[in-house]
Amino acid sequence: MIERSFSGRTPEIMLPAGAIDTHLHVYLSGFPALPNGPGLPEGQPGLSEYRQVMGWLGIDRFVITQGNAHQTNNANLLAALNETRGEARGVAAIDGETSDAELEVLKDGGAVGTRIVDLPGGAVGLNQLEEVDARAFAAGWMIAIQFDGSDISDHVERLSKLRSRWVLDHHGKFLRGLAPNGDQVGMLKRLVDGGRCWFKFAGCYESSIEGEPHYSDVAKVSRIMAAHAPERIVWGTNFPHNSATKTSDYPNDAALLDTVLKWFPDDRARHLALVENAEELYGFQSVAT
Repeated sequence: MIERSFSGRTPEIMLPAGAIDTHLHVYLSGFPALPNGPGLPEGQPGLSEYRQVMGWLGIDRFVITQGNAHQTNNANLLAALNETRGEARGVAAIDGETSDAELEVLKDGGAVGTRIVDLPGGAVGLNQLEEVDARAFAAGWMIAIQFDGSDISDHVERLSKLRSRWVLDHHGKFLRGLAPNGDQVGMLKRLVDGGRCWFKFAGCYESSIEGEPHYSDVAKVSRIMAAHAPERIVWGTNFPHNSATKTSDYPNDAALLDTVLKWFPDDRARHLALVENAEELYGFQSVAT
């Protein structure tokens, strides 16, 4: 049985007022896992558990991302958003068969984007990229995109043509490693420089070959991207760390936060990622107003 920690020592780095966690999942009771996706995480961590983490880390606002377990059935997401009193936004999962009526329900419920996960268990893959982009663009939505970044050369041309604003998830998720001075980093920079792409700091442990505590391989590319385009980085906890299947693999959220936030070049870059960039991408009201 996995034991998750929702509190602990205070992080060394204090989050600024209005800090936004742009990537987490919650699992409410009564919403079973669907075929073709992964099972529900043990214990089905929900909003009450996540709110403990918010208080622990100092998070003020958050973005609930549709879990792969629920595929394109967004009922759990809508129910969770309904409980957040407007402090959250949602990233749903839609495909070519999602009706316009359902899109309106999702928008009214607080969804501001959709996701593509081109990995085992993902509900919507890159084979539907252009179709999803067309619908997201028409709705004014963003797209969260996740795939094995080691294959980025196969996708960079299509990604560069997206009309929607979009974010590359999980530090690019280079599952087979990445050379900091290689062509793939140049492709990342090209995408971000196009003006519609963001780069998300979340779930570094899912692709790091070197592993904890420093995740040095992921750190190298993340430092490069944070220095190159600080106005295009967002951050997320990746709660409840679904890839951890035993207690010893479950990351300490305070330690993980301190490690990852040190990859930014300075306090200004951190503030951009934690507040302003996320406000822009996910449509939160500016705390400066």
